[in-house]
Formats: sequence, C-alpha cells, structure tokens
Amino acid sequence: MSDSEGTVFDIHYGDVLIKYGSVLDAEKADVPRIANDAVANRQTCDCLQDGDVIIADTAEDSAVGKCTELCNSAGKKVFSGLHTMPLRPMRKYASGYLGHYLNSPAFHDQLLPLMQGIKVISVSRSAIEDMTMSVPSVAEQASIGAFFDRLDSLITLHQRKYCGVVSWMLGVALVRLGSESDGAFGEMKHVLR
Repeated sequence: MSDSEGTVFDIHYGDVLIKYGSVLDAEKADVPRIANDAVANRQTCDCLQDGDVIIADTAEDSAVGKCTELCNSAGKKVFSGLHTMPLRPMRKYASGYLGHYLNSPAFHDQLLPLMQGIKVISVSRSAIEDMTMSVPSVAEQASIGAFFDRLDSLITLHQRKYCGVVSWMLGVALVRLGSESDGAFGEMKHVLR
C-alpha cells in the first residue's frame, strides 16, 4: 500500500472503521493505493463505482458493520480490501442515503445479535441479507443524504476551529510557562540534568 504510488485505490477495513465517514468522496479523501500496478491489475473482482457501499465485516468491538458509501469515483479503479464486504445496490438510491442509513442505529442495532466472535467480531453476508431497511422515496432519500452531508461538514468545520483554538491556547500557556523564572520548563531542566 502507498499514499502516492500506483493507480489503483484500495479501501481498507480499518479506514472504514476509523478514517472515513458515512460517505467517502473519492475526489477529496486520502485513499491508499496498491503500490504495484501489475498486482492490482490482476484483481478479478469488479471495481467499485459510485453508490456502492463498503462494509467493514470485522472489528474488535461492535463497530463491525460500519460502512461508507462511495461517491465521485468516476475514472478511478477502486477496490475494497480484506475484511470488507462491497455491496452494489440492486435499485436506485439517492447519493448519501445508504451510507448514512446503514450506519444509523435503526439498521446497525439489527446487526448486534448477528455478530460472532470473542476477541475479533465479524458479521456474515448471509446475516446482512436478512435485515430490513426503511426506504423512503428517492426525493426524500436525497433530502436525508443532503442534510447529513451538511451536518458532517459543520461538525468537521467546528472540530477544525476547536483544534485551532486549543493549539493557540497551548501555545500561549507554553510561552507563559517558559517565561516564568522557575516554571514548568525550569523544573524540567532540573529533572533532565
């Protein structure tokens, strides 16, 4: 795997669990690449396309089943890696709806009794096949997807602002401590001698 070498992208289950939100924008996200194109081009499975959902089928806790919906992947070869379950919808859904709905408690709570394992927990494709979904009209799906995309953007914006403020406050505190005659830095000098 590489951050810059190779032309084929690989969605890893760990990234689905931790790094990606409910919708993965292939234009904006930092998706790892398979470094060796010769190996990548021997893949026999279908490439992922917009609207496909990638489920992490293995985790160390009840996060198993977390998923991300792929968008803006046109022109890119994208595969899902080990411990993922790629799903291609059999009917039309509005962009963003499946990613958000399949991560909601209404859907994910159905997975809890189907999870198997002690240290590492997994869920099978056959278990997921029998689950029920609430599917409103495509227009309502579009509204729901757009609402949660805007909410995710707002949360991200506020997290960045918060981190900026915390960094600034930490810098002020360090300058203040460093300027005191025998502040925290002075004490550390005695410890490190």
